[in-house]
Amino acid sequence: MEYLTVIHKTKYGYDIRVPALPGCHSQGSTEKEALSNIQDAILTYLEMEKEELKGAELREVKVALA
Repeated sequence: MEYLTVIHKTKYGYDIRVPALPGCHSQGSTEKEALSNIQDAILTYLEMEKEELKGAELREVKVALA
């Protein structure tokens, strides 16, 4: 899967987050390190979600855009 990421350069390095996965973020000293770290964060996030959803009923909901 591919996820859109938002990367901000700061005076300390790079902050990176995944808008589609609330709370999924990481950082790194370099952009390359931040991108590597966010891959680990995404996998951890998805594994945690998988555990939390065990036994839950999932449904899709359609939303009409104006």
